[in-house]
Amino acid sequence: MFAELNELGEQARQATRQLRTLDTNTKNDALQAIADTILERQLDILRANGEDLEAGREAGLDEHLLERLLLTEARLVSMASDVRLVAALPDPVGESFGARTLPNGLRISKRRVPIGVIGVVYESRPNVTVDIAALCLKSGNAAILRGGKEAVHSNRALADAVSAGCEKAGISGKAVQLVRSQDRALVKDMLTAHQYIDMIIPRGGAGLHRFALENATIPVITGGIGVCHIYVDESADPAKALPIVYNAKVQRPTVCNALDVLLAHSAVADALLPRIADDLARAEVALRCEPRALAILQEHPLACAAGPDDFDTEFLSLVLAVKVVDSLDEALDHIQQHSTQHSDAIITEDYTNAMRFVDEVDSAAVYVNASTRFTDGGQFGLGAEVAISTQRLHARGPMALRELTTYKWVALGDGQVRA
Repeated sequence: MFAELNELGEQARQATRQLRTLDTNTKNDALQAIADTILERQLDILRANGEDLEAGREAGLDEHLLERLLLTEARLVSMASDVRLVAALPDPVGESFGARTLPNGLRISKRRVPIGVIGVVYESRPNVTVDIAALCLKSGNAAILRGGKEAVHSNRALADAVSAGCEKAGISGKAVQLVRSQDRALVKDMLTAHQYIDMIIPRGGAGLHRFALENATIPVITGGIGVCHIYVDESADPAKALPIVYNAKVQRPTVCNALDVLLAHSAVADALLPRIADDLARAEVALRCEPRALAILQEHPLACAAGPDDFDTEFLSLVLAVKVVDSLDEALDHIQQHSTQHSDAIITEDYTNAMRFVDEVDSAAVYVNASTRFTDGGQFGLGAEVAISTQRLHARGPMALRELTTYKWVALGDGQVRA
C-alpha cells in the first residue's frame, strides 16, 4: 500500500475520534469558516483552475469536460453559499428513533451516528471537493478524497481552503484530506483499505464505477450514471411538454440528470415532435432518431438515424435520442431495458398512467410533469450531495447528511440480566 495512503488513513481515523463527538455549533462554525476561506482565496483558486483548464485544452479534453472543470467567480460564490446551506440544515447525528420499552423494563432505541471515514474517488468537477467536505463534516465523518488529474490544481487549492476553515473552528485539518498522488494504482489501494476507510463512493464514468465494484473489499455506493428518459404520453399537454423537454436537455447537458432519451406516444408524435425539435434547435440539439421518429423529423436539419448504442448512452452533451412508441406499456418496456435507474419522467394528464409510471419505473427518482434536472441534493432541499445513488441498499437518489450516517442500538437498563 502507498505510504501516502497509510498516512492519510491513520490521520483520518484519528480525526474521527474528535468528529463523532463535536456539537452542532462547532461543526456549523467550521462550515461558515470554510465558506469564508473559499471567498478569501478566490483569486488563488481561480488561478489554480486556470492551470487545469490550460492543461485540459492542451490534452484535448472535450468541451463538456472542460465545462465541468471550469470554476468562475459566480461558481465559487455559489459553492460558498452551498456550504452555508449545509450549515443551516438540521444535524442528524445523535437523533434518537425507534424507542420502546421491553417487558423487562429495558429501554432500547436507535441513535444516529457517523459512518466513520468516507473515501471518494471522483473525476472532472472540482466543486465535488467542497460538497463532500461540507457534508462529511456536518455528519461527523472524516473524508479521504482522490480527484482526477484534470482538476489536480483546483482540488488542491479547494482542499487547502477546507483544511484552513476547519482549523479556524478548532477542528483538525486532517478531517478532510486530499490524496496528492496521481498514481492510478493508488485508487485500487483505496478500494481495499478496509482498515482505514468504511465506505467508498466513486463519482465518475461507467468505467470507474465498474472498476470500483470489481475491486473493492469495502462497501461501495455506486450511481451517477444517468441514461434519463422522458415519456410524452398521448394525453400530454404541449404547453408543459415543450419547456420540460427543453429544460431537461439544455439547461445543463453535461450532468447526470440531463435528458438522454425522449419517448413520444404515436398519437401525439406527428404533431408534437416537430415542435419539440424546432424548440431544441434553438440550442442546436442533435437528434438521433429511430425509424418512426426519423420519418416524422426527416426534414429537420439536426435529425439523423440513431446508431446501435444511442439508446444506451449518457450523452453529457447536446444530443438526444428520440423514439416513437404505441403505448405506455411499450414506453415502460423500453425504460426497463435501457434505463440506468437514475431519473425518468412522464408528461401526462392521465392520473392512472402517471401512477402506473411511478409504480412501475424502478429508478431512484421518478417525475410526473417535471424536468429530470431536479435530481440534485440542493434542489431536493438536502444541501449538497456526495453522490446520487442508483443502487438499492443503504441509500437511493441524492445522498446527503442523513445518508452519511448509520445507527447504533442504545439500551438503558436498571440492573436487568438475561435469564
